[in-house]
Amino acid sequence: MELRARLSPFVDAGTNTLTRSVVKVALGTLFLAASSWLAVPMFPVPITMQTYAVLVVGALFGARLGTITVLAWLAEAVIGLPVLAHGSAGVALFMGPTAGYLASFPVTAAFIGWLTDRKWINGVAANLGAMLAGNVINLGMGAAWLATLIGWNKAIAAGVMPFVIGALVKAGLATATVMAARRTFKPAA
Repeated sequence: MELRARLSPFVDAGTNTLTRSVVKVALGTLFLAASSWLAVPMFPVPITMQTYAVLVVGALFGARLGTITVLAWLAEAVIGLPVLAHGSAGVALFMGPTAGYLASFPVTAAFIGWLTDRKWINGVAANLGAMLAGNVINLGMGAAWLATLIGWNKAIAAGVMPFVIGALVKAGLATATVMAARRTFKPAA
């Protein structure tokens, strides 16, 4: 059975828009949480697949629903659900070394979603460029916050440079995922 047919009860056009949105947010937060568990421990910030998932959610859900989904996932972390890297959670994470990266996630989803809503990222090159820009937002905001704690030189050395290759890989993976999802779930003409 085709994937689209299996998922049609969840996203059928006849389904109430609110219900569809709630289901998308729930599935999106599960995807984001699962991506958090794929982590390489590093100090002061671990490498995870969270940025990849944020990029995909923004591109597939659009600005409004993508941002709501990311905010819901971060709210789950605030209330103590183990949805962030290595199953971490709690308010303290939003004040420590990872706070800037966490704060960048809804901004990144909104940016990618905004581009998607305007249909500016339909092709592979445009998608890849957008995903790279999303990673720049993430690393820039993360480094800016980290610099308040350890200074700019250390923030760049510890909070940007180790993540550049991973950011390139995640941008490529996000592009491939989004392009495949758009082909798979393309509305029937």
